[in-house]
Amino acid sequence: MRKLLLLTTVILVGLVFIARLFYLQVYGGYEYNIFEDSAIRKEYNYPKRGYVYDRNGKLLVANQPSYDVMVIPREVETMDSLKLNEFCKLLKITKEKYLRKLEKATNYSPRLSSPFVQQLSKTDYAVLQEKMRKYDGFYIQKRSLRSYQTTIGANVLGDIGEVNRAIIAKKPYYKLGDLIGKQGVEKTYENILRGVKGIKFIQKDRFNKNIGPYKNGTFDTLPKPGKDITITIDAQLQAYGELLMTNKRGGIVAIEPSSGEILAMVSGPSYNPNLLVGRDRSKNFNKLYRDSIAKPLFDRGLQAMYPPGSPFKTLNALVALQESVVTTEERFSCAMGYRYGNRKMGCHAHRSPANMNIGIYESCNAYFANVYRRIIDKYDSPAEGMDNWSRHIKSFGLGNYLNNDLSVGQPGKVPTAETYNEGYGKNRWYTTFTISNAIGQGEVLATPIQLANMAAAIGNRGYYYTPHIIKEIEGDTIPLKFTTPKYTTIDKRHFEPVVQGMFDVYNKGTANMLQVKGIEICGKTGTAENFAIIDSVKTQLTDHSIFVAFAPKDNPKIALAVFVENGYFGSRFAGRMASLMIEYYLKGEITRTDMENFVLRYSLEHEYQKPFSGEPFGINRQTTLEAIDEKAFQKLLKLKAEIPKS
Repeated sequence: MRKLLLLTTVILVGLVFIARLFYLQVYGGYEYNIFEDSAIRKEYNYPKRGYVYDRNGKLLVANQPSYDVMVIPREVETMDSLKLNEFCKLLKITKEKYLRKLEKATNYSPRLSSPFVQQLSKTDYAVLQEKMRKYDGFYIQKRSLRSYQTTIGANVLGDIGEVNRAIIAKKPYYKLGDLIGKQGVEKTYENILRGVKGIKFIQKDRFNKNIGPYKNGTFDTLPKPGKDITITIDAQLQAYGELLMTNKRGGIVAIEPSSGEILAMVSGPSYNPNLLVGRDRSKNFNKLYRDSIAKPLFDRGLQAMYPPGSPFKTLNALVALQESVVTTEERFSCAMGYRYGNRKMGCHAHRSPANMNIGIYESCNAYFANVYRRIIDKYDSPAEGMDNWSRHIKSFGLGNYLNNDLSVGQPGKVPTAETYNEGYGKNRWYTTFTISNAIGQGEVLATPIQLANMAAAIGNRGYYYTPHIIKEIEGDTIPLKFTTPKYTTIDKRHFEPVVQGMFDVYNKGTANMLQVKGIEICGKTGTAENFAIIDSVKTQLTDHSIFVAFAPKDNPKIALAVFVENGYFGSRFAGRMASLMIEYYLKGEITRTDMENFVLRYSLEHEYQKPFSGEPFGINRQTTLEAIDEKAFQKLLKLKAEIPKS
């Protein structure tokens, strides 16, 4: 009996142990993770980042080799003073900086590698490579930096920079020291351009020395190179647009109406993209970032929200025709403006009364104030009329981000009934409270890309393609949303009178001096009031110069919007620049050299200094032009001659 009891006890204890071991192995144990094994060193092999080409195959962004000194803190041996001084001399850093960097790396992780000194020159790398074996815990990591093959398009191309801890926490693929797209195309198409890192696992012995590949390299992987992309930008047109924007602030966005492809996206002032490459990247970025006056990092073509001014009148004409509140021949009188109550919306001198055609090409404020009131007052309440008007306007892509593939943007603003309910109280406002919307002022705001898209929709007679920057992806297709047309709420039959009015802007209207022989251009001038708070006082500054256009009149190849801050009236700067951009794109040359010389010769820098200098602002066109000196002018002409031909 005792033997049976003993045997039973032994069997039960054995079963308990077996069950426990089974639980620990199957349920309670942990899966072996090679990345957490401190006896195995991981070395990453960085892939070639994809190249970027313009629409004509011109290489814009390539790569250049870079070498980083990496450190694994727990493997670093204490060095005597002589050896430490030698190492610091090789790295071109002080002993104090060495200790700070080592402490920072240790705080990040004692057992994981992290960058110690980044972006060595080829000369420094050659010298250091032969001596690295003397310094345990340090090794050299090769990677690629960007090499911008151009000096233009910084806002389009963007740049790459080191990841921070927030990015690493959100995206575990990245490790400390890795590079990621920070702006522009580099940011939007990061996952396509970056490729996939390869990795080598190296076995270490008990003395922490490398003894060879772990399991003969069974788990090693090769890097997968990033894919090349072709963007929609025409580098030649982009360069010319940036030249025209010299000594000015503003934005130019040009679109191909038949596809939505962005041909040029100019933001002024700009900078050379190569400034944000190499060891001086941080210093140069901080300098650009801290320029709170010129704001070179602020993409005015995508982020600046301006009152659209008179180009917006074309939409009010289309909405009025769709709502059947006016005919193309109905006329309204203009006595230098439009009176409502005891107030007056001013206007310039022109023939009166005006029908729709005259209203557009003469840019008559009184005509569009009457039209706008009819649009809103058609309905039982201003709120209902306002929401219906807003619906039509938004169908042209205003008031939203356009769902494009650009890394930054702003939605602009198209007011609704709720906008005025919040401002005046529910149903305590009338159409005249919103009358500035008739002429693109008031609560309406738009970005240059939105107005360029609006011009494309008008040129297409009622539809547009989402503006986008990607044209081709190596071995892949672009998203369907960029090739699917989006239709406005306006019937196609209503566009022709408005297109004719925009054509007559060039023939006999506010842009008649901007004609280009051999090209039928449709456009609309605009002047937007410009206010700023100076010393706690709302101050009117010099007006913004605005112009939208498309060409040719039928089956347009280019549509664009130009905003020039403090540029006076629409045809002075923005109109000239629009005509020049169109001719340059369609003809590949400039015949209107008089307009080109004007734009290049005259600067607006004196206007941008007025808030700080105390000089009076130019209101109602009472301003003087300020020319650059002849040497600077000849330099700009030389830069134009150096623009590479596609």
